[in-house]
Amino acid sequence: MGEERVTDNNDAKASLETISDAVFRRLRQDIILGILPPGSKIKLEKARERYSISISSLREILSRLSAENLVLAEGQRGFEVSPVSQRELEELADLRILLECRAIELSFAAGDLEWEGTIVAAHHRLKTVEQKLLAGDTLQTAEWVRFDWEFHLAIVAACNSAVLVQSLSSVFDRFLRYHMLAKNFRGQGVVDDHKRLFEYALEKNVDAAKDMIKRHVLNGANHILATPMFIQESPEVDQARRG
Repeated sequence: MGEERVTDNNDAKASLETISDAVFRRLRQDIILGILPPGSKIKLEKARERYSISISSLREILSRLSAENLVLAEGQRGFEVSPVSQRELEELADLRILLECRAIELSFAAGDLEWEGTIVAAHHRLKTVEQKLLAGDTLQTAEWVRFDWEFHLAIVAACNSAVLVQSLSSVFDRFLRYHMLAKNFRGQGVVDDHKRLFEYALEKNVDAAKDMIKRHVLNGANHILATPMFIQESPEVDQARRG
């Protein structure tokens, strides 16, 4: 009987961890997609109802998001979604370039035929969605977010460093949050960037790919800062510019 109770407890714990992970991913996505805007208060009782999870588990999830700088812990006052700023955007751009370029070096050196096939498939999915976005189908934005990361991930997937990919993933998403707040697809420019990056990957042209990443990321950051809607929704950016 004792053994059965232990098994049941372990099963319950595993189930709770699965629910907690699912809520973590959903809440994290809501922040990245701008559904929970920068600076907004996360009221525990409302969040508990929205995400159908206990207060204690919710606190743990918010602490995990705080470690990624997506949420700020305010002591007794609770939690709020991290604000945005020009300075953070520029720092994220620099860090993403550093991590992604290093991952490209390692991945291009080790990539095999299967790796190339993954890149081809990932680029095909991304290109298909981008053509729909260029045609004005804004409903494809969520799909683009997914396929954009899958394409960049495919390129660095052979780097054989889980820590590097995990770090890049976190920075990539935080950078992406700014794009989502801007609410403006960069258009043909980003499509052309992806096409060139795709070609350089298949050629294993490390220097050209790294240069493309630098221009791709910096052009994206400049595009965000020049978007009036982003500036209106993000007074911290305007303040940072004046300061």
